[in-house]
Amino acid sequence: MGFVQGLVCRECHRAYPAEALHVCDYCFGPLEVAYDYDAIAARVTKERIGAGPPSIWRYVDLLPVAGPAGADLNPGFTPLVRADRLGAELGLGELWLKDDTRNPTGSFKDRVVGVALTKARELGLKVAACASTGNLANAVAAAAARAGMESYVFIPANLERVKVATTAVFGGHLVAVEGNYDDVNRLCAELASDRPEWAFVNVNIRPYYSEGSKTLAFEVAEQLGWQLPDHVVVPIASGSQLTKIHKGFGELAKVGLVEPHPVRVSGAQALGCSPVATAFAEGSDTIRPVRPDTIAKSLAIGNPADGWYALEVVRSSGGRIGAVSDAEILEAISLLARTEGIFAETAGGVTIATLAKLAAEGAIGTDERVVAYVTGNGLKTVEALGDAVGPSYVIPPSLEAFVAADRAAGGIR
Repeated sequence: MGFVQGLVCRECHRAYPAEALHVCDYCFGPLEVAYDYDAIAARVTKERIGAGPPSIWRYVDLLPVAGPAGADLNPGFTPLVRADRLGAELGLGELWLKDDTRNPTGSFKDRVVGVALTKARELGLKVAACASTGNLANAVAAAAARAGMESYVFIPANLERVKVATTAVFGGHLVAVEGNYDDVNRLCAELASDRPEWAFVNVNIRPYYSEGSKTLAFEVAEQLGWQLPDHVVVPIASGSQLTKIHKGFGELAKVGLVEPHPVRVSGAQALGCSPVATAFAEGSDTIRPVRPDTIAKSLAIGNPADGWYALEVVRSSGGRIGAVSDAEILEAISLLARTEGIFAETAGGVTIATLAKLAAEGAIGTDERVVAYVTGNGLKTVEALGDAVGPSYVIPPSLEAFVAADRAAGGIR
């Protein structure tokens, strides 16, 4: 198990063995992986990482597994793109985009699933399962197929058709549940108790699964020449990704791979599902569950499991949490595409729209090195665009028709 010491409760700090556990028996707090950082520091080096594979597995010494077991999709090590044109539009000095649209199934979920299923196989579990708003469904179904594991994926019945098709194609069991994600998640929590021999990646395997998001911090630091950014903007669904990116930056400093440097962490939510942003705006520690109503379905978690921890990270780091409308999300998808050639799903639109809002409010300094996380491919949520995009004009097949139409549209002569 590499340098894993076990699991520890995030609330009462009781210790547990590194098994398929996720909740403290004493206080019902969430469990988190504990590491021997001194041992990691004695082994890990920039050279050792650089000699590793171009995937999340180059950071295996900082992950809760011994290494990839058998067939794997090799997610991660996606591009960090200098976004000068988008930065200029938003009035930012140095902007980078972590482009996780390039992962095997088109989202960052391939990272967390890679770690989760590797851990599941280490624990002898043979069935992969999850509750999902879409991206996780794709990742679990694909990774399980690659590994030769049986899979059961549970989704809301109203999920985007593309995400349904790109899950079903991998041949596992796809179960559509009448209800929203929180209803699906409750069902999976019951099933995880009823079928402990199954690996529910975001339930009983969650402590290990969530650690995969740290690789989003590790890669950014390495791609910036082993330096930490000043400010990052991260979408919030459950809140786990944001907290683990923050943890990843801290771990790099702890084991001596980077110079310690404060990183401001800001969060992004859709107005139609913004319980964490609401708590931040109200200065409250209470995150009130909501019923999601937004086109950003991959972020539509009305009762975020790690919402309070995300709120704590943002506040302690000096960041902000913004919430944006569906119209702003669609506008941001187009803005990102036309300035940087990256087609993001609706969650990416939430991130870029929030980045724009924070920049306009002066919440991001022009002297800050900023990284925005684009976590999923726009091909997954094409239907959300509706009639917002389409042909510039429709013409008969003749030169004269083209010239006339292009002139009328103000085209290039």
